[in-house]
Amino acid sequence: MISVDITVLIHIINMIALMFILNKVLYKPVIDIMDKRQDKLDTLSDDVEKYERNAKNRQEKVDKKMREASVKAKEAVDAARNEAAKAGAEQVAAARLAAEQEKEKQVAQVHADFQETRDKLLGNTEVFAQEMAEKILGRSLEG
Repeated sequence: MISVDITVLIHIINMIALMFILNKVLYKPVIDIMDKRQDKLDTLSDDVEKYERNAKNRQEKVDKKMREASVKAKEAVDAARNEAAKAGAEQVAAARLAAEQEKEKQVAQVHADFQETRDKLLGNTEVFAQEMAEKILGRSLEG
């Protein structure tokens, strides 16, 4: 049987004292360390979220700038291409005009040469006719 005497009271006092000592020496410091660790993890988690938001915002800005730069580059390329096509068309038109003028000049020269030769031949027709007649008849037609 269990007898209730002074030792039971000493054991109860010993247990209560042990509970206070363990709470003060072991449990509270461990709980404080765990609380500090949890606070640090919460802070780090918040920092990570903040950095991720900043990275996302910066990436969106970079993407937007890249799209704008791409649009500007495309516009610049299109403008340069149009300018080159316009300059090429102007050069082709100028070359055609120069070729047409040269052609007209050469045609006029050929007509002038043809007219000059025709006039010479028409002027010498009587002489040719007389020479031919002399050759055919075998005698001179002067007279």
